Amino acid sequence: MSKLVAEIIPQYHIDANLRKTMYELYETYYESTSFEIFNDDLNHKNYVIALWDADKKLQGFSTVAIWDFEFETQAQRAVFSGDTIVHRDYWGEQTLPLAWCRLAGQIKAQAPTEPLFWFLIVKGYRTYRYLPLFAHQFYPTYRYPTPPEMQRLMDYLAEEKFGPDYDPKTGLIRFPVSRGHLRGSWADIKEGYEDKPDVRYFLERNPDYGKGEELVCLMELREDNMRSHARRGFIAGMNSEG
Repeated sequence: MSKLVAEIIPQYHIDANLRKTMYELYETYYESTSFEIFNDDLNHKNYVIALWDADKKLQGFSTVAIWDFEFETQAQRAVFSGDTIVHRDYWGEQTLPLAWCRLAGQIKAQAPTEPLFWFLIVKGYRTYRYLPLFAHQFYPTYRYPTPPEMQRLMDYLAEEKFGPDYDPKTGLIRFPVSRGHLRGSWADIKEGYEDKPDVRYFLERNPDYGKGEELVCLMELREDNMRSHARRGFIAGMNSEG
């Protein structure tokens, strides 16, 4: 099987055909959604990372929004990850995370003196497991308590974006009606993974992930907080021309 190729596309360059193709791939794995919900969410993003196979067929994507805000008198930025899916045949392939880290580096280079965070809401254990692969420090985790200043920032971002759907007591986003969750067996925990510490922690924090509840997570995107491959991609993005 050929390796996927990543393309970073500004949202305003996503035409109707590509939107339809993205949704068809997304709907294969997610239920309780609609094209209207998907399309409206896409309209609020800045970029799409598209994954193409050798035949130029879409095999995955992730949507990305950049958020400029002021928190506790300091200008800061966040990268918010939206809808993300990779075709089952390519699970485990690292093209998407490496492209994402490179894009994050490019975003950091736009305002190098401002703190940049990855703010994400996690509806599945596979996504949560990227956090310890990407970062030395991220929140929440079983490894250490979340510092008060990080908890305040997580609460601020979640309340700004999701209002009453965010429960600060649990750190969960609970929509009145699911806005998309993995279909049937795709939500099942891979055999042998239940006892992995990060998976166990995610399930403790978000036991109803299968109903579309999402765990608020945060990490700071900076060189010394990133691990190996993620760090290399991030630095490459910071040093690129665009």
